[in-house]
Formats: sequence, structure tokens, C-alpha cells
Amino acid sequence: MSATRFTEQLLRFAWLEARSCVFAAGVFTGLAIAWLVPLPVADYDFLLVWCVALTLGFWALGLESWREVLVILAFHLLGLGLEVFKVSQGSWSYPGDGVLVVAGVPLFSGFMYAAVGSYICQAWRNLDLRVSHYAPVPTTVVAVGIYANFFTHHYWWDLRLVLAAAMLLVLRRCRVHYTVGDARYRMPLPLAFLLIGLFLWLAENVATFLGAWTYPGQVEVWEAVHTSKIGSWALLVSMSFVLVATVKSREGRLYHVPGRPDAPPVTR
Repeated sequence: MSATRFTEQLLRFAWLEARSCVFAAGVFTGLAIAWLVPLPVADYDFLLVWCVALTLGFWALGLESWREVLVILAFHLLGLGLEVFKVSQGSWSYPGDGVLVVAGVPLFSGFMYAAVGSYICQAWRNLDLRVSHYAPVPTTVVAVGIYANFFTHHYWWDLRLVLAAAMLLVLRRCRVHYTVGDARYRMPLPLAFLLIGLFLWLAENVATFLGAWTYPGQVEVWEAVHTSKIGSWALLVSMSFVLVATVKSREGRLYHVPGRPDAPPVTR
């Protein structure tokens, strides 16, 4: 591949990825507004209304189907449950004001997890994603174990390394196929999880800087989020992927079909 061709494809890929992050961009726009503009209501309450409006707007404009909205809602609830528990354990806190708060956790916080689900749904459409050699049952079992470990490691052994190894084993042959321009590419699905985890860590740094939430080390002076969170996000993404993959299976848009007429040849 020539340097010109590589640059063109990289720019196309970046544009498709940016389009897939539109919901997350909307959430960060709300955070920026709450940080910069004096509001007549508490920041966290404004953010909840803002995120609900974003979700309804995406559905009304046809950017996400009702099935995808349900997936996003499911990941919102899973994220909110995790937030309530983690805040109770002192892992992080929400320093702002709000009425729509449960156990110290503003209800808008689940939408930051929902943004991950929205990204996967949008990327599935924009990049024409499909997977090969994906085993839904064992992947789901490991993903549920990963989610549970975020709770249980406070009282028992931390099994994240064991579970990460189990996920690598289950997905050892799994590839995600995607289209950029006129070419079809593929990559190992665990690598995709890691790359998403990296960008979520970068987003988390921005969110904590804007005061969305605060880690113990950021109470006095803001500091960068520890890089270990990249792995945590990569693991948590697996649960979101399982939810989206379930919907795509019902739509007949989950598995890669070699040689299908509407797809360019797979490029290694």
C-alpha cells in the first residue's frame, strides 16, 4: 500500500470513527456547557435532561433503532448499578450538586456507559461491522464474570487477569471485519476492545477534568487517571459488545459471510 493510499484510508477511518462517536460528543458537549455556563438548575440534573434528550433525538432522527436504544438503556442501567456500588466503596465520588441522585450517584452517570453502547451501534452501521468465529455463549459467560468481578473483588480475590485470559481464549479466533472506503479489513476482536479501552481512558481524563466525577487523587488538584483504567475499560467493553451483538444477531447482521456480494474482499 502506497503512502498516499494509507493516508487516505486512515483519514476515511478517522472520519467514520468520529461519526460513530456522535453520542459521546453530545454528552461531552453537555459537560462543557455545565462547566462553562451558569445554569438555573443543578449541573447533574441538567446533564440528565440533556442526555435523555440526546437519546430521544437519536431515535427520532433514525440514528438508532428502538432495539439499539434498548441496548443503550440496558448498558445505562448496568453502568448505573456499578456506579452506585463503586461510590459506596469510595472508588470515586461526584462532587457536584443535583436532585436526581441515587446513593450519591447522579442519574446522568449511566449515560456515560450508554455512550459506549451507542458508539458500538454506530460503528456497526458506519463501518459495516461483522464478526467471524464469534462464540456467543462462552463470550457472554466470561463478560458476565468480568462485570461481576468489578463488585466481588472488593470482598474476594481480584480475578480480572484470569477473566482477561479467559476472554482471550474464548475470542482467540474471533475477528471483526469492517469496511473503509472500497476495502474490507479485519482485526482480532480483543485488540478492538483494547483500542476502545484506550480511547475511553482518554475520554475519562477529559470528563474528570470537567468535573463529571472525581477520583480520590483528584480531590485537591486534578491529575491524570491511572493507566490501569485502560484495561478496566477494555474488559467492561466486552459486556457492551455482547449486548449489541445479541441485537445484531436478531437482525441478521452479526456474522461475516465470505464473498457476500455487498462486501469487498477481506484484506489481511
